Amino acid sequence: MLAALITAPGQDKLEIRDAVEATGFGPGKVRVAIKATGLCHSDLSGMSGKIPGPAPLVLGHEGAGQVLEVGDGVTHVRPGDRVIVNWRPACGRCPHCRIGESNLCDSGSQAMRVPAFTSRGTDLYRFMGAGTFAEEVVLDAGFAVPLPDDVSYEAAALIGCGVTTGIGAAINSSGVKPGENVAVIGCGGVGISAVMGAKAAGAAQIVAVDPVARRRDWARDFGATTAVAPDELAGAVADLTGGLGFDHVIEAVGRPGTVRSAYEAARRGGTMCLVGVGGFEDMLPVNLLELFVSAKRIVPSVYGGDDVTRTYDRIIGLLRAGRIDLEALVTHRLPLAQVNDALDLMRTGEALRVMLTND
Repeated sequence: MLAALITAPGQDKLEIRDAVEATGFGPGKVRVAIKATGLCHSDLSGMSGKIPGPAPLVLGHEGAGQVLEVGDGVTHVRPGDRVIVNWRPACGRCPHCRIGESNLCDSGSQAMRVPAFTSRGTDLYRFMGAGTFAEEVVLDAGFAVPLPDDVSYEAAALIGCGVTTGIGAAINSSGVKPGENVAVIGCGGVGISAVMGAKAAGAAQIVAVDPVARRRDWARDFGATTAVAPDELAGAVADLTGGLGFDHVIEAVGRPGTVRSAYEAARRGGTMCLVGVGGFEDMLPVNLLELFVSAKRIVPSVYGGDDVTRTYDRIIGLLRAGRIDLEALVTHRLPLAQVNDALDLMRTGEALRVMLTND
């Protein structure tokens, strides 16, 4: 089958191979044909090594597909079922799972260190335990979450990462309430999803911040009441909040400079929600005195900030009610073999979300 991989961190292109075999099927496993998989900025972080993992490594983690085969002991899905790939599955046993914080369960990360493919006599690993840049993949059973028939594979793939991350940052981690004011810094797929989440939560004003004019236009389409370039953010704070600052600022970039901008744009006693993934060398640009005096909350948000499947269900409910439009997030569709063209579209900002399909 076809798969896209890196042989070592630091590559800027993926290698496309057509002689890859999914391995490891057995008890407690599910074999899934990937029908749609989205490109997420985390895939770039996996290529660069910012998100570390063993190599050779099949990329991709935002996916959905159809179950081909189930191993002994798997009862929640059957062959033919449609599923979302959940790259952060709950083990159900750890302290986090027991208190409803499955987004913090580490069981999924362990799957990243187990070979799941073979090619040319070499074992290959799955990025974030998923490896959805392949025509099919063998997953631990918890990675396969049943998908209702009325949700498309493309919408499901987006729910599998970016949409859950962004909407969850607004409704779970930040706890946006009706009538509050929100700013979102970074308007890629995750940031736009945060805009949708803030709108669904009833925010009065939603200010989208991005240097790319096209992304600012997209943010307005998805519910932002105002969209500004980064150098206009201070003016928006003055004009829209009287200089007080926003109740919530969601940072979806992961750079110290944008984190600092987010902190400054939040009101005293407000919340800065960190969604963007930085590196080990990126330090929080806030000193302890100003943190104490401002009483601002800094809240990191991991994969929606709540039990993952609970957030999936909330998003599907919003989708069914017509309060969010997920398929409109997809601006480009390409076959898996053209994944490098898709990466270029994502890097340049020409695409909001690129969807790779296996026909």
